[in-house]
Amino acid sequence: MTASAEKFTRQTLLDVTPLTPSLFTFRTTRDPGFRFTAGQFARLGVTKADGSTVWRAYSVVSSPFDEFLEFFSIVVPGGEFTSELSRLRTGDTLMVEKQAVGYLTLDRFTDGRDLWMLSTGTGVAPLLSILQDFEVWEKFERIILVYSARETKELAYQELIAGLAQRDYLAEYAHKFQFIATVTREEHPGALHGRITTLIENGELEKAAGVALTPEHSRVMICGNPQMIDDTRALLKTRDMRLALTRKPGQIAVENYW
Repeated sequence: MTASAEKFTRQTLLDVTPLTPSLFTFRTTRDPGFRFTAGQFARLGVTKADGSTVWRAYSVVSSPFDEFLEFFSIVVPGGEFTSELSRLRTGDTLMVEKQAVGYLTLDRFTDGRDLWMLSTGTGVAPLLSILQDFEVWEKFERIILVYSARETKELAYQELIAGLAQRDYLAEYAHKFQFIATVTREEHPGALHGRITTLIENGELEKAAGVALTPEHSRVMICGNPQMIDDTRALLKTRDMRLALTRKPGQIAVENYW
């Protein structure tokens, strides 16, 4: 098979940044021909010592306009992929499939006034990509990013989130954005305490946002662990909110993050 016929390109690892013992970010070069829509994921491959390749899907954190690709990962103890990735150093290569995929994208919604972005753990990754793209800021009147972690130290990308409003191309839209952090295992000043579903049920999330979650005005993106997604979808279903499908408009778009 020629290089042009292969389904992947080889990209260089630019940086690996540990955030906590269980979380890290990494950047690679980006092939000029690699295209993706904010919110999509790419399949990455690393080669094991025996010559076999391990593939995993990672949502892209970086903007579609960045010249690099950035990803956010959890360390899986004994995990095939992260064990191999941890051995790589700056300058080493890994494989990136040429075709990005995923449906946690803005085109899932044909209307809506308020965009709620609900995330747990590394599930914040595709939402950060969307927030760095201009389209979302024009499309919605209000954007509420809700980011839940077990401990405060696991709330990554705080500098990026705080800096969104400082970007020249977003400055006039800064008033639309609200960030709500929630921590489940400890109390932290400025953050809510509890799971996202609990905070929806008891009304604390809507109170903090100052806006109601309604099928008329709200569109909801959910990304995180499968149990959180299932529980949140079930909860929103009681409010007459449904999954947005290609031929059936709805209020919810999801991405299972593992």
